[in-house]
Amino acid sequence: MAGSYDSHFTATPIGAMMRRAVWARCAARFAPGSRVLEMNCGTGEDALWLVRHGVRVLSTDVSPAMLRVAGEKMARENAVRATTGVLPDSTTTRFQHLAWEDLGTLDEPPFDGMLSNFGGLNCVQDLRAAAEALAQKLKPGAVAILCIMGPIVPWEWLWFLGRGEFHKAFRRLRKGGAQWSGIAVQYPSVGAASRAFAPSFKVLRTSAIGALLPPPYTQSVLGGHSRLIAVLDRLERRCDTVWPLPMLADHYLLELERA
Repeated sequence: MAGSYDSHFTATPIGAMMRRAVWARCAARFAPGSRVLEMNCGTGEDALWLVRHGVRVLSTDVSPAMLRVAGEKMARENAVRATTGVLPDSTTTRFQHLAWEDLGTLDEPPFDGMLSNFGGLNCVQDLRAAAEALAQKLKPGAVAILCIMGPIVPWEWLWFLGRGEFHKAFRRLRKGGAQWSGIAVQYPSVGAASRAFAPSFKVLRTSAIGALLPPPYTQSVLGGHSRLIAVLDRLERRCDTVWPLPMLADHYLLELERA
């Protein structure tokens, strides 16, 4: 996916709205100068944002191709900074090949915060083991921001049923998850994910990312209704924590504090 991820998601108006919603919460939780661990960094969009806001970040991913794209983006960023007289600091951003399942092997001092954006945790089979490993890598009081794909998405039902793709409409509800590229993708509920991360973490905030706002894959049809999409985005941001929106969203955002 590394070569097409940005064009299919990052660069789409809906994808950009969803990512900005996550960044707003990062800005609220990660102070300039803090050290943040990023899991499943993908093509590096979030790493770029964190660096531009003064956060030191170790960005990791299981995909060498994703890390290559992310590294190229950061190299371009550093080149632009150099032309403006701002010399890049090699300790500000680092990229490392790491799977969630191997987090326990990471040899780093405890971090001030952690980010896992857009479904990386859905590819992890044992959330409780991931939570226990993460707890050992964060300082007490550190905040972990987890963006997870939920199981109940009315937008997805309407979209795929309307296209006659019945096998996709309810894929998130299948026992054992949905198969994709040899991976069993899990869709834990808000409650299930919260329980998996307890007692090492307590929930500070739960919000919707894509409940009123349609999923990015609808862009080809709904993209022409830019005003409506913008209205839905503004409305969702105003009531993103209101029940039951987090439970009905394409992704939900869990903000957890290391106990």
